[in-house]
Amino acid sequence: MPTFTTGDGTRLAYHLRGAGDPLAVLPGGPLRASAYLADLGGLTAHRRLALLDLRGTGDSQTPADPGTYRCDRMVDDVERWRAHMGLAQMDLLAHSAGAALAMLYAARHPQRIRRLVLVTPNPSALGMRATAEDRLAAARLRADEPWFAQAYPAFRAWLAGEAGFDDVFLPFFHGRWDDTARAHSAAEPEQTNEEAGERYFADGAFTPDATRAALAALTAPVLVYAGELDGGPCPALARRTAEAFPDAALTLQPGAGHYPWLDDPERFRDHVAAFLTEPAPGR
Repeated sequence: MPTFTTGDGTRLAYHLRGAGDPLAVLPGGPLRASAYLADLGGLTAHRRLALLDLRGTGDSQTPADPGTYRCDRMVDDVERWRAHMGLAQMDLLAHSAGAALAMLYAARHPQRIRRLVLVTPNPSALGMRATAEDRLAAARLRADEPWFAQAYPAFRAWLAGEAGFDDVFLPFFHGRWDDTARAHSAAEPEQTNEEAGERYFADGAFTPDATRAALAALTAPVLVYAGELDGGPCPALARRTAEAFPDAALTLQPGAGHYPWLDDPERFRDHVAAFLTEPAPGR
């Protein structure tokens, strides 16, 4: 398991899976260990995945200063990781909350990005967030599911701040609520640093106007990959995210939720691999 040291002396670990050209991967959560990404639907058949455990997660150390869990303060971690791996430019894939970090990194270090893949991204760095109504509208698409009648009221109450998180509505985050999805969800608590996750989006983490201005000059191709049934981001929010980049494509995976590589591994793998192998214009 390779490691490197950040500017504040925190040792971070990353995991290598597969063969081929490297693909740097940032996990979501926020602050969930990279183990949940597994092989990203078999993407290891095409690329060598380098999956970073962000500070305080997985095999990475807990920082001395909890304030460094804030998203913008991790941009330097990503840059030091790139330099440690010896990559002049890198293909970068980020999932969910990790996409906010990837956007900040791309804004600050655009010359280091060859291609950028944002999977069901959280666009907080752009000043946008999924709303409760976005999530409820997506949830209502599942009204024919056998678990819907019990899950929907609990989901609505949680989004309204009237109740705590309840495992009964976990199916809304998946396109298919099968054994794979159940196992994936069951592993989340032990993989997630919840206390650190609360600091990730802390006040001051984002300057959306500056980030948008910087990303408008990004020349690297971008793929925004979203699930048709996901509420965060819903398809409309994913489309608005793609519009923040000058060279971006939006893909909506039919029948997919927040973890599209679980819902249809082959479709996810093939589409992302094809994007990563297309010649980059002017490069």
